[in-house]
Amino acid sequence: MAIKKTDEQWLNELGPERYRILRQKGTERPFSGSLNSEYAPGSYQCAGCGVALFDSSAKFDSGCGWPSFDQSLPERVAYVRDTSHGMIRTEILCQGCGGHLGHVFPDGPTETGQRYCVNSLSLTFDKKPA
Repeated sequence: MAIKKTDEQWLNELGPERYRILRQKGTERPFSGSLNSEYAPGSYQCAGCGVALFDSSAKFDSGCGWPSFDQSLPERVAYVRDTSHGMIRTEILCQGCGGHLGHVFPDGPTETGQRYCVNSLSLTFDKKPA
């Protein structure tokens, strides 16, 4: 994770809600994120550092209330065991800046079997031109 900034720098750049999610491992309310219902062709980048993380071809509607993907772009996401809230989960982080993205679960409906459950506020979307 190459990008190093102070908490004050992150807060100034991200704003309070994105900072809470990306830097303090927060989450947004289900179905509240603008990217949950985005299905145009394009790519999803880390809102903290701009690294491309997911392609729109990997996105699917899981019904969970957060953007869901069946795979990330190669070597863009780090995986960390998360035992918070009395559960055992796998947290996903941006390889570029270490920002919290969400969690990945082994219950996806495609051949990968994965469901990357990602906060909309941890992402930006770059729509491919028509």
